[in-house]
Formats: sequence, C-alpha cells, structure tokens
Amino acid sequence: MVRRILASSRYFIAIAVLGSFLAAVALIVYGALVVLEVTWHAFSADIDPEGAKKLAVQFIEIIDLFLLGTVLYIVALGLYELFIDNRLPLPEWLLIDDLDDLKDKLIGVVIVLLGVTFLGKVVIWDGSRDIIYFGGAVALVILALGGFLAIGGQKGRGSKKLGDQA
Repeated sequence: MVRRILASSRYFIAIAVLGSFLAAVALIVYGALVVLEVTWHAFSADIDPEGAKKLAVQFIEIIDLFLLGTVLYIVALGLYELFIDNRLPLPEWLLIDDLDDLKDKLIGVVIVLLGVTFLGKVVIWDGSRDIIYFGGAVALVILALGGFLAIGGQKGRGSKKLGDQA
C-alpha cells in the first residue's frame, strides 16, 4: 500500500511541470506582444541616435524575457521527463536522463541570461564606475557556475551509470 502511494506520488510533480510550462508560455507570449509594440513605436517615432540606443536596450530586455521563458520551459520538460514520462519526442540535446542533466542545461541558460543582462547595462552605460562592480559581480557568478559545471562534468566522466559495461 505505502509502496503504491509513494510510486504514484511522482505525479505531484505534474503541478510543477504545469506551473513552469504556463509561466514559460506567459513570458514568451508577453515578449512577443512587447516586440510588436516596440516595433510599432520604433517606426512611428522620430529617428535619432538616442532613439536607436533606447530601441536596442528594449530589444535586449525582450531577449531576457525570452531566455527566462526558455529556462522555465526547459524546467517543465526536464521535470516531466524525469518524473512522469521519459519518452517525449525531443531533440537529442534536450534529453534529460537525471537531475544533473537538468541542472547543467539550466546553468548554461542562466549564464547566457547573465551575459545578456550585462550587455543591456553596457548599452545604456553612462561612463560611471558602477558598471565595474556590476560586471565583476556578473563575472563572479558566471565563473562560479562555470566551475560548478566543470567539476560536475569531471565527476560524471569518472563514474559509471548503472548498467554500463566495463
């Protein structure tokens, strides 16, 4: 009885899958609507260098929305694959066999998200020294995440999965 209850409890993850998927869809659809609005305003406004800079920043912020939506989508797919059904028809690069795979994919997208966020700050940079501190903080986080990936990758190469032949 307890065994059957515990085996079925994995379906509670469906709540997290659905929530992550809905959040991803909301961000991506919202981002698409913002693209339409920004594009409309870009062609209806005066064309000048300051407007171009503002437009570039707006599109970089939109990319942040899309990347965050992508992170949530990958979480939804990964949790679904891990806990509910691992037979989803996905491209090879998106197949997730364990939590380490999911973690690695998420860290990769987070690193890109941090890079894009920093790029947005650079575009509107006013020449002050504040960007050094922001850039340093972003660099440290990216370095830490990269180190985490490197250490995890070396651990994975040294160990075998259950069922691997010698």
